[in-house]
Amino acid sequence: MGNRKILVSLTTLSNISKQNLDSSWESKIEEIKESNLEEMALFLTGLDKKERAKLYNAIENTSIKSIPHVHLRTDMEQDELEYLDKKFHVRAFNLHSTSVWPLIHDYGKYVSKIYIENVETVPNEDELKIFGGLCVDFAHWEGKRLEDDQDYDQRMKYMAENYRIGCAHVSVIKNKPTPVVINKNLLMYDSHELENFGELDYIKRYKKYLPNIISIELENSIKEQLEAKKYIEKLIEVEENE
Repeated sequence: MGNRKILVSLTTLSNISKQNLDSSWESKIEEIKESNLEEMALFLTGLDKKERAKLYNAIENTSIKSIPHVHLRTDMEQDELEYLDKKFHVRAFNLHSTSVWPLIHDYGKYVSKIYIENVETVPNEDELKIFGGLCVDFAHWEGKRLEDDQDYDQRMKYMAENYRIGCAHVSVIKNKPTPVVINKNLLMYDSHELENFGELDYIKRYKKYLPNIISIELENSIKEQLEAKKYIEKLIEVEENE
């Protein structure tokens, strides 16, 4: 495994849908307190500025010492990044593609630590040159491959082979399109809700692209994510030893 970190995460997608209170950030804070977890990834996708302030205060009252990877929102100003960086020793931030979510604020000295994620679109070379490089969401990539989107697949391979991959997201792949967390009318292969560990096996296809910071992006409990982390570690270890 070397210097690679596989991080469980505090996610906030359920705060958008309001459909699963068991996945709320508040419930995960309680789990963190019970488990004495010291390191995690943080996905701020579902929280506005006021809610984020509540979350930061809650995190400061847990055992968390380090947050190596933070998924940003474009409504965040540079001083918020500075707080996270200094308080929790962030090694990598990520944003969705700026071609879809244009920047509102100047991120100045943090630009080189921000990596651009593939979602419905593949990041373009212009933005990857401006920022630190690529944040690969492997489930988004695999989902597009299963949809037979060959252009997406080929462009991702090119970007992954020609630009720095600073961090990555790992969620799960279902055996058929299923409703997504934030919109039950939208069906996709990739999902943020783990039901069995086999849904993580697709990662083997992308082993050569795995960076040193891999964040588990699941709405599942911290306990379940820790089990998934062990499974991924074994999966990667077997692949690297073959």
